Amino acid sequence: MTAYAFKRKIGLSLVFTLVLLAATAFIFTPTLSAAADAVQNGDSNTAWVCFAAALAFGFGAIGAGMAISNVGSAAMGAISEKPEIATNALIFIALAEGLVVFGFITALMILGNA
Repeated sequence: MTAYAFKRKIGLSLVFTLVLLAATAFIFTPTLSAAADAVQNGDSNTAWVCFAAALAFGFGAIGAGMAISNVGSAAMGAISEKPEIATNALIFIALAEGLVVFGFITALMILGNA
């Protein structure tokens, strides 16, 4: 891979990440504005509910990222030595990815009860 191709892939990755972040911000703006309106109106319950949902999802995503970084690097090292265990290694990576799904479901349950 040439230096130009590498820089192009890095640039495309950055652009994709920024677009994804902007889309996420656009999706969650109504929840943020609802929490801000609740705080201004003196209803702190809605603000705390939104804060709890954000914490549940955020900690789930951070935990999944940490788990995938450790499990993924170990799995790729094991696959490089013994390629026939690739399926088992990918199962462990998928189990670590399940943490973010649990955080998302918990956040939805918190927001559904508000």
